[in-house]
Amino acid sequence: MTEINRKIYVVGINTYIFEDLPSKLQDLFLKTENIAVPNSYFDEIKSWSKNDLEKKKSFFSSNSNIKLVNWLRSQKTDVILISRGDPLWFGIGRILLENFPKDELIFYPSNTCIQLAFSKLKIPWQDTVNVSIHGRDSTKLVEALKTRPSNLAIITDSNNISLEIIKKNLSELNLIDFYDFWLCEEIGFDNENIRKINLKESLPSDISNLNIVVLTKIKNNYSNNNLPPFGISDHIFKTFDDRPNLLTKREVRVQILADLELPKKGGIWDIGAGCGSIGLEALKISPNLDLFCIDKRIGSKALILENSKRLGVKPKFIFEEDINNIFNTRNLSYFEKPNRLVIGGCDKKTKLQIINTLSKIMSIGDIIVIPIIDIQIIKELKEELENKNFKTNLNLIQTYKSLSIAEGIRLEPNNPVFLLKGKKYI
Repeated sequence: MTEINRKIYVVGINTYIFEDLPSKLQDLFLKTENIAVPNSYFDEIKSWSKNDLEKKKSFFSSNSNIKLVNWLRSQKTDVILISRGDPLWFGIGRILLENFPKDELIFYPSNTCIQLAFSKLKIPWQDTVNVSIHGRDSTKLVEALKTRPSNLAIITDSNNISLEIIKKNLSELNLIDFYDFWLCEEIGFDNENIRKINLKESLPSDISNLNIVVLTKIKNNYSNNNLPPFGISDHIFKTFDDRPNLLTKREVRVQILADLELPKKGGIWDIGAGCGSIGLEALKISPNLDLFCIDKRIGSKALILENSKRLGVKPKFIFEEDINNIFNTRNLSYFEKPNRLVIGGCDKKTKLQIINTLSKIMSIGDIIVIPIIDIQIIKELKEELENKNFKTNLNLIQTYKSLSIAEGIRLEPNNPVFLLKGKKYI
């Protein structure tokens, strides 16, 4: 087999103006005969040949990766492949590296469309999450949205169906009011246009096929006037972006609150409270309860305080402390006993210790609810409750969200959670 000595020069561009290329790439274009160009801007690049005084050009146009790869293989001399931005960033670079030796490929990246968009928006982008749904399904987009990053940049498909999918996914995940939606069209080119889209209205009809989307988190001033008394959306609660487990999801939280059978008065203890979502919503439902939030993680108190402001409620005590330390150093008789108790966010040994200690001061009719994701500890916790005169029942909460994709709708499962409930009868 004859060794091929030619090179494939992959040139990223952000402009259709030949003179905007670095002089080195202008010279490369002038002396190279075979040029591959995407269909979408074939005519603009072909017009560069008027600058060529040395060689006649042979242009190849295709949006098919297979046809492009086959054409490149058929060439015996050097070739230029025109790409947009950085070909190794969600671009043709990966396909080329899968089909040609690295020694044959030379990349000349330009600025990515994302770099240019953030420079126009004047927003730092070092922490931005980047996702492409260009020729891909929206699975990665949904995964990214669930983490609620501060900034999310999305490479879209040339048909604007992908914009509708982004809009629907934001709505389905209750994030419409969480982000500003920036539509960035033809970034870096003559017809560049950046506009903020109101997602509660229909998308504009005059959208260019060359577009990307940038989502930037809105800094809301939360008002509790419009909150429902029950079933508060997850996005209302502040949590740490890298600690999503601090928040009990709405679907599970609703069932926990129902299982608690909240009284009008009494004490409710939320142990392993995280960002406080369960206890604070319980207080929203039954405002005369005395709420004790306990979580040992650093920063949990500040989160709970912020979320209590957002919901317009006030816990009686917030302890940023290990519950075992509270048991060992504080006199529990000074605290209002728990008529309702939620135990989450701690290991099996600590859960058993909490049941053993607090069940002694709970009365007939008082309730304990324990959300569990580790099925191996269910039996022991259930037996401990029953030994302490609690009637128990166990529910598995498995919910699904409908999420839009190009072909229609798919169901996205939420993590299953077991809810172990105990109600004291003696």
